[in-house]
Amino acid sequence: MTQDHYFEREPATPEKRRRITARIGDRDLTFSTANGVFSADGLDHATALLLRTFEPPAGARRLLDLGCGWGPIAITLALAVPEARIDAVDSNDRALRLCRDNAAEHGVADRVITLRPDQADPSVRYDELWSNPPIRIGKEAVHALLSTWLPRLAPDGAARLVVGRNLGADSLQRWLVEQGYRCDRVASAKGFRVFAVSRPAR
Repeated sequence: MTQDHYFEREPATPEKRRRITARIGDRDLTFSTANGVFSADGLDHATALLLRTFEPPAGARRLLDLGCGWGPIAITLALAVPEARIDAVDSNDRALRLCRDNAAEHGVADRVITLRPDQADPSVRYDELWSNPPIRIGKEAVHALLSTWLPRLAPDGAARLVVGRNLGADSLQRWLVEQGYRCDRVASAKGFRVFAVSRPAR
């Protein structure tokens, strides 16, 4: 039996879509999800915690949802910050299609731009990066991922990350500090840590 992994470029099994409703902030939002993407059955606890912990940044112009999946973070940010463009990045093409369709359903397709990592402009600087990182790709791969994207923050930009405690949240925090970033734990719930990360002082 073939098993899909959400970090594969194109899941092997045929796509079977479903509809889910997620409570985000003070409203219920409906999305399409499918097999072969992360958290296909609904909004996962970690992402829900991340969205509860931080307010979308009013006045931001460029935001990044790293590992966007079917789009709950990117679409929430787009709805809350109407002047912002959100780059929704994922390595899974099925997830990108879902995110694009969900953005269209919620009327923000013109500002939620779905991209594979290699399609993103490396010269862009983001006001904020939001992510529930794909920890299961392995520690070295996660470090490489963050080493690629955190330098793309604007000078006063910040990253908002959520990581499971049993998936190495505390060691990731130490590693970020060792790289010269400020990394503050700002919330914990249901076994997850939420971090606010800022660029090194120059």
